[in-house]
Amino acid sequence: MPFRAEPLQLTEEEHTELRQMTLSRMLPAGDVFRARLILMLAEGRSYAEIQRRLDTTAPTISRWRKRFVEDRVAGLMEERHPGQKPSVITPALQARVLAATRRKPKDGSTHWSCRKLAKQLGLSKDTVHRVWRIAGLRPHRLERYMASDDPDFESKAADIISLYLNPPQHAAVFCVDEKSAIQALDRLDPVLPMSPGRAERHGFEYYRHGTLSLYAALEVNSGKVHGKTAARHTSQEFVSFLTEVVEHCPRNQEIHIILDNLSAHKTKKVEEFLAQHPNVKLHFTPTYSSWLNQVEIWFSRIERDVIARGVFTSVKDLARKLMRYIKAYAASARPIHWKYSDVSRRIRPC
Repeated sequence: MPFRAEPLQLTEEEHTELRQMTLSRMLPAGDVFRARLILMLAEGRSYAEIQRRLDTTAPTISRWRKRFVEDRVAGLMEERHPGQKPSVITPALQARVLAATRRKPKDGSTHWSCRKLAKQLGLSKDTVHRVWRIAGLRPHRLERYMASDDPDFESKAADIISLYLNPPQHAAVFCVDEKSAIQALDRLDPVLPMSPGRAERHGFEYYRHGTLSLYAALEVNSGKVHGKTAARHTSQEFVSFLTEVVEHCPRNQEIHIILDNLSAHKTKKVEEFLAQHPNVKLHFTPTYSSWLNQVEIWFSRIERDVIARGVFTSVKDLARKLMRYIKAYAASARPIHWKYSDVSRRIRPC
């Protein structure tokens, strides 16, 4: 016969409270479960029936029956789990974890993970993670930097920044550069458009039709871009592009052009161009400091918007789509506003 324990004796208040608990939509599911279990025990139900109806086990029924007998309804309101003794991160433990983090793993990997270092030190991964969080360490992160070796870095940087912040009155300021070797890639498989829950998909294989270079001149005052495509990026093409930029400006207007230290920007042909256009002045960025040239920001934008996911059937198709984007960009172009993210790093004025 099914095991039946002696029915629990409930007071009228306990019965009412437990009944209200079973009907509540606000209490945790565990509290409702325990209230139903005690009511069924009070009705004299067998353990087998309670197990079947509540999908539980006999030890669970016995445990909560005993808890109710000892503490009544209050004993049903919380779990009595001893939990784990809280770990204390002492300065010595923190120093040990940080010292180990600065050493390279001996298995040949380049950096530590929480689990790998925890296993090495005999600690829990949560302890290692807490120490890293307190110290602000993220071993999985990597940042790259390029240090300029230009002895005149500050004077050159200040010169360029002054053109951005306080350009000469009635003068035009352009940021000029070329994006070379842009590949005209054509996908061999059809592009599958995005759909709900699925991203756009491109086939892995592609056909390379060729490359071209894009010359761009960003006008600092308006943010508009003048562009030109070329098969190669030579000094002759560069001078030809500068001539186009100058022709778009009023006659004899003072023109300042910011550009990098590419050898094609410093040839005899460039010198001849400057001699023919005394109103044009070139401002070279310090070495390894092309980030000072605002047109690089615009290049990253056209890379995202057109080139990275573009499908081009030919080099001409690539050139057409690049120029179409430049023309459309002019309608919503805005000047780029710079600010220092770290005010402690300043360029001293010239």
